[in-house]
Amino acid sequence: MRYQITHTTHYQYSSAVSLNHHILRLCPRSDGTQWLRQFDLTIDPAPSHQTYFLDIHGNTCLRVAFDMPITNWKIQTTSEVSTTRENPFDYLAEPWAVQFPLDYPSSLALQLQPYLARPMGAGVGDAIAPEVIQLAQSIRQEVGDNIGYFLTRLAQQIPSQCSYQQRLEGMPYPAALTLQKQVGTCRDFTVLFMAVCQAVGLAARFVSGYQEGDLEKSGEKSSAEDLSHDLHAWAEVYVPGGGWRGFDPTLGLAVSDRHIAIAAAVDPEQAAPVSGSLNQGESTRQLVETTLDTNICLRPS
Repeated sequence: MRYQITHTTHYQYSSAVSLNHHILRLCPRSDGTQWLRQFDLTIDPAPSHQTYFLDIHGNTCLRVAFDMPITNWKIQTTSEVSTTRENPFDYLAEPWAVQFPLDYPSSLALQLQPYLARPMGAGVGDAIAPEVIQLAQSIRQEVGDNIGYFLTRLAQQIPSQCSYQQRLEGMPYPAALTLQKQVGTCRDFTVLFMAVCQAVGLAARFVSGYQEGDLEKSGEKSSAEDLSHDLHAWAEVYVPGGGWRGFDPTLGLAVSDRHIAIAAAVDPEQAAPVSGSLNQGESTRQLVETTLDTNICLRPS
């Protein structure tokens, strides 16, 4: 699939503010099955300083700073991306990674340790919530300890058990709270998916990006040109023999060529498209407007 994406975010403040530096993670990645053909980014007003860098997770980031107070600023990106993974199961897992319990070799476990840690919402010394463990064990029993079936079943179980809601701002809820409320956003469902995986020893990370459309959320039918688009979130699990594999617990499916990844990290904050703050002591009302225009070219890349 080939996608042409225009993504605009407009920040407006009730009075002039001084911004601390901001980090932008808006450049789609290239990873072997997703290819970035073109990328342009403009900021208005232009920042006084900007530097591209690669963060600890391998994401392309832009650090920007403004030397004057501002009342609004706009970020616009245009991207052309090709995706080629038609089959999300096009791999052969290592023989020792087909069934639970999963025992990563020590060298691999050391590298994956951050992605095997306690899920978001578990404080120092806190155990994984019993509700999360119970869900993990029930699915594990249902699929007969098959890891591949576990992942696909978990991706389907979350949207069947929890209702989708839109919440434009704020961090994701802890996994146990989403289970309790049985309602959440894509980022809430992603954190829950990660927590369940980590409860059975699977390395998982948070991904932000774009998805072709919201048909499954709304239940409506429309053509590709009529779809409304927004930023999306899903999880990736490290499958020995297959590498990082995406699973979308909002749509209940394994990720193929209709998702475009921007950033992946241990937790949602490190994968946020835009992160930063006002100077300490400043108090103002912030209005954020985001528009996303995606042209989907339905032809081979």
